[in-house]
Amino acid sequence: MKISVDSQDPNRASSDLLALPLAALDSATRLPARAAAVDRALGGQIRDLVKSGDFKGRAGETLVLFGRGRGAPHRVLLIGLGDEAKLDAEGVRQAAGRAIQGATARRARSIAFVLPAAGKLRSAETARAAAEGAVLAAFRSDLWKTTRKNGPPPAITRVTLVAERAADLRAARESAALGVTVAECQNVARGLSNEPANLMPPAQLAAEARKVAREAGLRCRILEVPELRRRKMGALLGVGQGSANPPRLVVLEHTPRGRARNTVCVIGKGITFDSGGISLKPGAGMHDMKHDMSGAAAVVGILRAAALLELPLHVVGVIAAAENMPGGTAYRPGDVLTSMSGQTIEIQNTDAEGRLVLCDAIHFAKTEYEPDAIIDLATLTGACVIALGSYATGLFGNHEDLSEAIRAAGQRTGERAWPMPCADEHREAMKSQIADLKNVTGGRDGGASMAAGFLAAFVGDTPWAHLDIAGTAYTSKSGPCQPFGATGVGVRLLVEVLQGWQRL
Repeated sequence: MKISVDSQDPNRASSDLLALPLAALDSATRLPARAAAVDRALGGQIRDLVKSGDFKGRAGETLVLFGRGRGAPHRVLLIGLGDEAKLDAEGVRQAAGRAIQGATARRARSIAFVLPAAGKLRSAETARAAAEGAVLAAFRSDLWKTTRKNGPPPAITRVTLVAERAADLRAARESAALGVTVAECQNVARGLSNEPANLMPPAQLAAEARKVAREAGLRCRILEVPELRRRKMGALLGVGQGSANPPRLVVLEHTPRGRARNTVCVIGKGITFDSGGISLKPGAGMHDMKHDMSGAAAVVGILRAAALLELPLHVVGVIAAAENMPGGTAYRPGDVLTSMSGQTIEIQNTDAEGRLVLCDAIHFAKTEYEPDAIIDLATLTGACVIALGSYATGLFGNHEDLSEAIRAAGQRTGERAWPMPCADEHREAMKSQIADLKNVTGGRDGGASMAAGFLAAFVGDTPWAHLDIAGTAYTSKSGPCQPFGATGVGVRLLVEVLQGWQRL
């Protein structure tokens, strides 16, 4: 799908569908200049609809109009934006997503989207948000269907973003191109996470990461079992020892031209399927555990974006990939594993495996690269889902400036990150009576913070943030920019953080 930015008269846009976003309207509200021009070409249909109350511009409201006169667009999709004063980038993304949905439903192959000149957004911000929304909305998650009613919808090949002023074109085009790149990287993460577990064991995840690395110009290293043993990664090896598919540690590295400003390690949990191991999960919902590698998928997307955008940072992605299965060689409750750091861990529940693979990945990153900051992404705890639902990612950390940078980026990108506590008491609670640490406390209270407290034992003084994406990594619902399945959460969020990186 090609996305371009132009300032032409929307009535003259060569497209199968003209999408016209409008903020909340009443009979006394004047239409914006571009909308008024379209209304004149349509013989006043928009104004008539507003006066009758049949279109009010409520957020998410849509209505299709047809032009019959000469010079009028054939089909116009009105899209409500809601309160103009509250319009932000996420509102524009959602509107662009609805435009793509509307075009797809009507089997249109090209679309012109009039960038709204409303709210406090600059034209470049609006162009980026619209480009992101269009790319995200075009993603398909039903690729394994062999038959579809009426056949598959035709792909949308061209989207023209119609800007308000020609003077803004250069900035809007650069910003839209940035949005396309980042959204495509998010779609890469979605695609990896959506793959069925039988098609995406640890070795295949490593192979897919290597493929992306070759295409984007990243360095890639894959550590297999002999190397993991040599480095004494007992926690990662322990989680994967019950599966016929052995674990991997994948390292992706973006090295910028010239001198790097900082080194940032981004670490992803890559459990390609989580049965719970010996502490077997209930059968209901277990099929969604193919998404337990969503953190790893996001790391692939983030590193791809870092390379394509030529970020002036040394960015290292570390993926701890394993399959947690209850085989005859599986690790057991009561076992003690020795992590790469040398710290010993009492296993009280084999379904708390994510923190185990992450602790070895964190120690590897810390000792191998001595980073200025570590950020990890993991579908780590059901407790975080209970606390925040699917509306926000849990944000934990030991560095106030880093946490605030992520929180603020979440507000801008629509990938909200909600600060959560990781206090000394949470860390103390993870100490074991027979080993240095235990992987669960035995209770449900404060589970997300307890898991963060466990990880903190391996971070030390390195500035660190932990993103618990258990509630935001995948969904059974569809939205304007989101089909069911993997969301790719964390890609736009952390690319935004890395783009605005300040020395800690």
